[in-house]
Amino acid sequence: MTIQPAAMTAAPTDPSARRYDRVTIVLHWLTAVLVVTLFLLAETWGFFPREIRKFDQSLHISLGLLLAAVLIARLAWRGSRGRRLPPAASGLQRLAAKAAHHALYLLLAAQVTLGFLFRWAEGEPFQFFGLFSVPAAFAPNPDLGRTFAGLHNDVAWIIIVLAGLHAAMALIHHYALRDGVLRRMLPG
Repeated sequence: MTIQPAAMTAAPTDPSARRYDRVTIVLHWLTAVLVVTLFLLAETWGFFPREIRKFDQSLHISLGLLLAAVLIARLAWRGSRGRRLPPAASGLQRLAAKAAHHALYLLLAAQVTLGFLFRWAEGEPFQFFGLFSVPAAFAPNPDLGRTFAGLHNDVAWIIIVLAGLHAAMALIHHYALRDGVLRRMLPG
């Protein structure tokens, strides 16, 4: 049996202390919106004419670069100043939640990396909303590009499934268990 420090077991009296800080909440929801938007763009651009498809691909790349920046900011904030809350669960549920969060972070980092590698291997320049270009890190290699493209697609689906499970568990906590877990990440 482990003994929890008093700060970990006592319920905070200030309601705002039971929520994550504003920066953590904004970065969380910005990540969620970017991931879903990036996924939907990639899954639907094939249904559109070439001009729209090219625009969607350019938007996908710019938003992917934004996701990279948000992910770096999120990790830096979490590692330095983000509010730490007591775990919302214990036992296997706590381990599963922690594993899912770590997996999402690792998969997002892998996805961003694969996106860069894919673009570089294709030899196509990519820009951030037309403001600046990202220079190539190595010579084009179409075979390697196809490999990175396949991995980028596979990781995207894994992220969407895992994020969907994450959202489903938050809703179960909110509506079935009524334990306030979802409120910790809601603004307001």
